[in-house]
Amino acid sequence: MALNMVQEVAAMRQMSTQELRDKWREAFGEETRSSHREYLIKRIAWRLQALEEGDLSERARRRAEELAHDADLRVTAPRERRPVQRPSAPAHPIAVRPPADRRLPMPGTVVVREYKGQRLHVTVLREGFAYEGEIYASLSAVARKITGQHWNGYLFFGFARNGGKG
Repeated sequence: MALNMVQEVAAMRQMSTQELRDKWREAFGEETRSSHREYLIKRIAWRLQALEEGDLSERARRRAEELAHDADLRVTAPRERRPVQRPSAPAHPIAVRPPADRRLPMPGTVVVREYKGQRLHVTVLREGFAYEGEIYASLSAVARKITGQHWNGYLFFGFARNGGKG
C-alpha cells in the first residue's frame, strides 16, 4: 500500500493532541512526553515515511554517528573565570548609597502593609529584606512567605514604577 504523505499530514492536522500522542505510540511503540502539535506531526510523518520507504542505510547511520561524536568536541577553550574583587571596608564612614532599584526606599526604611487584618513590617536592607527576624533576597520572597503564594513583591507592597507608593 503506497503512503500518501500529503493526505497523512492533512489528516494529522485535524487530530487533537491526544490523538496525535496515540498515533505516536502506534508509530514508535512508546509514549511521548511532548504535547507540541507541530513536533508530533513532523516526527510521526518522518516515522511513517521511514517505515514505508525504508530507513537510513547502514553507511549513513555510521556517518551520522561519527558526526554526532564530533559535535561533542569543544572548539574553543572555556572562558577564564576571574575572581570577583570585593572592595575593602573604608577607613571612614561613607554616605549610604541608594538601592539599585529606584522603586525601593533607602536601606533602613520600614515598609508597612496591612494584610488580612495584620500590620506587616518589612525592613529594607542594603542587600535584601528583613521580616520576622529572617532575611529574604527579594520582596517577592517576603510576599510568598506571608501569603503562601507567588506574588510580585513590588505589587504586593504597593511600589509603583516611578519609585513612589502605588
